[in-house]
Amino acid sequence: MKRIGLLSDTHSFLDEAVLRHFEACDEIWHAGDIGSLKVTDALEKEKPLRAVFGNIDGADIRRVFKENLRFEIEGLKVWMTHIGGYPGNYSPLVRKEIYADPPGLFICGHSHILKVMMDKKLNCLHMNPGAMGNHGFHVVKTMLRFSIENGRVLDLDVFEKKRT
Repeated sequence: MKRIGLLSDTHSFLDEAVLRHFEACDEIWHAGDIGSLKVTDALEKEKPLRAVFGNIDGADIRRVFKENLRFEIEGLKVWMTHIGGYPGNYSPLVRKEIYADPPGLFICGHSHILKVMMDKKLNCLHMNPGAMGNHGFHVVKTMLRFSIENGRVLDLDVFEKKRT
């Protein structure tokens, strides 16, 4: 079993709550719009990190992280990207590939809107952790924490914090 902390859209700001909330996690995943390598450096000091770059990320971040990250963990196929859409409305860059080779868990960011839903056509769980940064229209910062065991996502927790 692996415990995962998932966040996105930090836009160069790392809230102290992230590290506290992810303390019991085995890995941290960042779904793009990192903003500064200082954010990922701080996360990597705490836990192993998997991340993708987002549309606001510069060349420095794009040299370190990929646009798409596909991997398998605890028997679950995962695909993480920043701009992905959601079931019934996948982005054009994702649509063809997700139908050809669907993962069990599809993660994206970008919208700043927390969303967890099942794509029943693909038997794929979609997660967007919302946004943890101080930039954007969101008034509540959000992130997710969950476990993966035997190819299944379990024990999903939502973290919310009013943006100040």
